[in-house]
Amino acid sequence: MGLKLAAVLLPYYHVDAFTGSVFSGNPAGVCPLQQWPPDEILQRIAAENNLSETAFFKREAGYFHLRWFTPTVEVDLCGHATLAPAHILFTELGHEESSVRFQTRSGRLTAARRDTIIELDFPARPPMPCAAPEDLLRGLGRQPAEVLKARDYVAVFGSQSEVASLEPDKDRLERLDSLGIIATARGDDVDFVSRFFAPAAGIPEDPVTGSSHCSLIPYWSERLGKKELFARQISRRGGEIFCRNLGDRVGIGGRAVTFSRGEIEIPWNSRLKRKPGSNFPAGSLGSRSARTVAGS
Repeated sequence: MGLKLAAVLLPYYHVDAFTGSVFSGNPAGVCPLQQWPPDEILQRIAAENNLSETAFFKREAGYFHLRWFTPTVEVDLCGHATLAPAHILFTELGHEESSVRFQTRSGRLTAARRDTIIELDFPARPPMPCAAPEDLLRGLGRQPAEVLKARDYVAVFGSQSEVASLEPDKDRLERLDSLGIIATARGDDVDFVSRFFAPAAGIPEDPVTGSSHCSLIPYWSERLGKKELFARQISRRGGEIFCRNLGDRVGIGGRAVTFSRGEIEIPWNSRLKRKPGSNFPAGSLGSRSARTVAGS
């Protein structure tokens, strides 16, 4: 037996977001914290989970501080990994108010119960027409009818079948100067459909992307002349989004289900860097106490 190391135990939930049933929608890891560990550990946890996003949140005075990590980077906005912690607060952690306030890198965000769904109040990001980069066209392998850009490129196609049949070249899309690439079209039985590719963030294709609808809702609301829309993301897992155009904000609604509950065990050793000013003693991060584990 080798040196015994202290282990930090973090509560952990796996949530399928933008769906009413497991094995569909977009899975997110959710870690409630009592103290913030170093960013390096947050990133390592997200990489180990290997989900499109892992959400970490900590209660503050009157709100929750929320951060999102892909397997490779921290991101400034994520829809499904905001829906997922709101779902956990409502269903697992006893949050009794009808809404949850989150402070994030994108400012204050709200998640509120509306009948059977949770609606996210996010900033609108209307896309503007732009020239289509060569890597976008070659990366998608098909000529879109229109190209726009906000945070992400938005490629508008003529039909749902065109979007469904895309087989992107991820290497070319990774070269683009955007977080992601949205492919969208009018839906056959919904207002619009989309797919979302973000290889530069370690996400070849995202199953369901709330934040992309910050751009999709303003675009399709204006084009269809509707304030309320129903959308579907047509990835392999698929998901449904209830949309509202609120002017400079958008309402992004969806259901969520808990797939699993458990703990993450993180051995602590001096080789893990501490964030300057952070306090990270064993057992201080989650709701459970630490224990020692035997090193090999």
